[in-house]
Amino acid sequence: MHILFSLFLFLPFAVCSQAVPGACRMGEYLPQIKGKRVALLVNQTSVVGNQLLPDTLLKLKVDIKKIFSPEHGFRGDIPDGDFIGNSVDKKTGLPIISLYGKQRKPEAADLEDVDVVLFDIQDAGVRFYTYISTMHLMMEACAALHKKMIVLDRPNPNAHLVDGPILQEDCKSFVGMHPIPIAYGLTIGELATMINGENWLGDKTEKQTCELEVIALQNYSRRMPCHLPVKPSPNLPNVHAVALYPSLCLFEGTVISVGRGTAFPFECIGHPSLKLNFEFTPKSIPDMSKNPPLSGKLCRGEDLRKAVPKEGIDLSYIIRFYKLFPEKDKFFIPYFKKLAGTEELQKQIEKGLSEKQIKAAWKKGLEEYKVMRKKYLLYNE
Repeated sequence: MHILFSLFLFLPFAVCSQAVPGACRMGEYLPQIKGKRVALLVNQTSVVGNQLLPDTLLKLKVDIKKIFSPEHGFRGDIPDGDFIGNSVDKKTGLPIISLYGKQRKPEAADLEDVDVVLFDIQDAGVRFYTYISTMHLMMEACAALHKKMIVLDRPNPNAHLVDGPILQEDCKSFVGMHPIPIAYGLTIGELATMINGENWLGDKTEKQTCELEVIALQNYSRRMPCHLPVKPSPNLPNVHAVALYPSLCLFEGTVISVGRGTAFPFECIGHPSLKLNFEFTPKSIPDMSKNPPLSGKLCRGEDLRKAVPKEGIDLSYIIRFYKLFPEKDKFFIPYFKKLAGTEELQKQIEKGLSEKQIKAAWKKGLEEYKVMRKKYLLYNE
C-alpha cells in the first residue's frame, strides 16, 4: 500500500492534462479513506487516466463495500429513462445499488456498513441533468445517517454559463430539485457546497447538513476548454452536443425530436410535420435510445452539427419551431414545465414574446442567484 500510494501522489499529472480532476488528486483523499469502509457513487465517467476509479482504488487495497449508480447505470450503457435494478459488477464482484430503479435515495441499510461515500461523476452543468439530483439525495442520506461524503470535482463544460429561469417551488421534480437557473455556472463540487450551504437538504420542517468535503480541481478556470474523455451519458456524444444541450433539452418537453435514435443526438431537431430540408429518421439504437421519440418516422428539421453555440441559452430554436409547427396546441407536453422550472416560459412562447422579452423576465432572478453563487465559487471566472 505504501509504495503504491507514493506512486499515486505523482500520477495525477501523468494521467490528467491541464485541469487535474479531483479523482486524480489521490494524495488529498486517500489518507482520509485509509482503513475506512468506502462506498462509491460513480459511473463510466469516473476515470483516472485510462482506468475506472473503482479499479484504481481496489489496486490500492481500499476497502470498497459497494457501488451506487445513477441514471444510465454504472457502465453508462442504459438508455435514458430506463429503470435499473441492483446487480453485481462482473469485473470487480462489487455489489451495485441502483439509484435509478425502485429507489432514488439510499436506504439506511445501504449505508450501514459504510463510513464514507466518494462521489465522482461528470456533470453537464444544467439543472435537469439527473446526476445532480442523485448527488443531492445521497447527501441527504449521508446527513441523516452521519456519514461523510467526499465529492471529487470535475470540470463543468458549461461552467461559464449562468442563464435561464429560476426553478419555482411548484415545479420541483427529479429533473429540477433546486432554485437555480437552467445553466447554473458551477462545477458539481461547487453545487454540492451550495446545496449544503443554502440548507436545501431535508424537508421544510427538518433541515439537514451533510459532512461534506470537495476535492477541488487543480489548474482550472471555468472558461477553460473542456475535453471529456468519456461521454457523460449515452445521448451526449461530444462536447458540441453538451454545449447545445442547455438550449435543446427544452425540446424534450415538446413533440419535436432532438435526434435521439440517430448518431448525432442533441445536434439536430425535427418533426414529420415540418417542411424543412434536413431529414433524419430516429431508430432504436442499443445502449443509446431503445425507444426514441418518433421512431421510424421521417423527420424534417435542422442539422446543428456545425452550429456555433451562443453564450447563454438560445431560445431562438424553440421559438422558431413553435411558429413553424402547424398544430400549436399539440406542440408542448406537460414535461415542459418540469424542464423549464416554471409555467411562464411556455405561456411566453405561446404569446409570441421575443427572446429578448423573455430573457428580460429572467434578469432579476439571475442577478439574485449570481450574488448567492459567489459564496460558493472555488475557481476563477
